[in-house]
Amino acid sequence: MILRIARFRHGRRGFRPSHWGLRLAATALTLGVVLHPAASHASPAAATTAPVTQMAHISVVATGQGSPVILIPGLSSPRAVWDGVVPGLARDHRVYVVQVNGFGGDAPGANLAPGILDGVVADLHALIAKERIAGAAVVGHSMGGLAALMLAKAHPADAGKLMIVDSLPFIGTLFAPGASVAAIEPQARAMRDAQAASYGKPASEAMATATADRLAAKAASRTQVAAWFKTADPRVSGQAMYEDLTTDLRPAMAGIATPITVVYPFAPTGTTRAQADALYKAAYADAPHVTFVAIGDAAHFVMLDQPAAFAAALTAFAAR
Repeated sequence: MILRIARFRHGRRGFRPSHWGLRLAATALTLGVVLHPAASHASPAAATTAPVTQMAHISVVATGQGSPVILIPGLSSPRAVWDGVVPGLARDHRVYVVQVNGFGGDAPGANLAPGILDGVVADLHALIAKERIAGAAVVGHSMGGLAALMLAKAHPADAGKLMIVDSLPFIGTLFAPGASVAAIEPQARAMRDAQAASYGKPASEAMATATADRLAAKAASRTQVAAWFKTADPRVSGQAMYEDLTTDLRPAMAGIATPITVVYPFAPTGTTRAQADALYKAAYADAPHVTFVAIGDAAHFVMLDQPAAFAAALTAFAAR
């Protein structure tokens, strides 16, 4: 994939992202638009024998003992995205694995109404208070990374440290350096409405495959990603996508004192190391305490493409 600066193109067709921007922006666009799962055919992404704590906007499975770590998946992703790292973490940590209601084949609950991201943050805050785990290590992938930043902004004592996995304070910067919420909102609203209207229609296998191919680098990763996304409720995916696209935390970054570790991928055939470094360091330049960890030969689902490297980075982060 070749790096090109995105340009906003106004008019009846709205904006169009750059070729490079599609790699990460697809998490907020393609996942919420091209997949049209029929809820009646959805099934949970993975069975679990651990007790599930059900909340209005999320459910949580806890395992292990030790210092607390909270894992938040991204848009349309189930908690199973963390399956590769939970057993190792649980040897030394109490691990809380989140799933957003409406993803992974779960019932949508309160997520059929606007305010999904705020609801996720509120539920996380309530969970931390109930479990008495203030100062937990909080890890979020994609939209989950944005939710983690929102939690640190709204409740500074909740997270002792953050790991943000391939996520930005404002995804609109992938469309143009000067992008704003106002410029993006009309197109985001149209995509949200189109996604909601797809509820109950069959999934497109071709589109699911194309989406997974953009977001994962390895064949096995792509197969898993495509299967997961077909279980997400499109009404929830559409609204969550809209909120992801229209949330801009850039003005808040200087005030987030929580230490942040940003993990991001690069690949010889996609975004180069230099390009990825420049993007993420610019995006988090205002954060007072930030560390960057780049993982090569990977795409957006870095934990699937490079499980050993990601597990090592997560283990080191949790142990600090």
